[in-house]
Amino acid sequence: MNRINISTGAKWEDIVGYSRAVKVGNLIEVTGTVATDNSGEIVGKNDIYIQTKFIILKVEKVLEQLGAKLNHVIRTRIFTTDISQWETIGKAHGEFFGEIKPCTTMVEVRALIDKDYLVEIEFTAMLDDK
Repeated sequence: MNRINISTGAKWEDIVGYSRAVKVGNLIEVTGTVATDNSGEIVGKNDIYIQTKFIILKVEKVLEQLGAKLNHVIRTRIFTTDISQWETIGKAHGEFFGEIKPCTTMVEVRALIDKDYLVEIEFTAMLDDK
């Protein structure tokens, strides 16, 4: 099968050895994504709702590069440093996935790679069989 790696050019991709997304066949996996813009700034430093929305919009662009849309997402994995904010995260997630309803998991973690990241999300998408 053909493998396509998508890079965003983040300095960590080469240091750690990962891709933003990998497509193999009709399966797309998107690595854990945080609310960092193209200039390396954290979006919504104190706002978990803004961070969640930004992440989903960021990943939507990555999926488009691989011929997919948000309606191809079959699973999300949400990591947060404050599970008490689950309803706020869920509200933002639901604004995009309310009709799609992918499988999802939300767990609290002690920390993410930067103290200003409040949420990180992984995505799995499946393109239609051809």
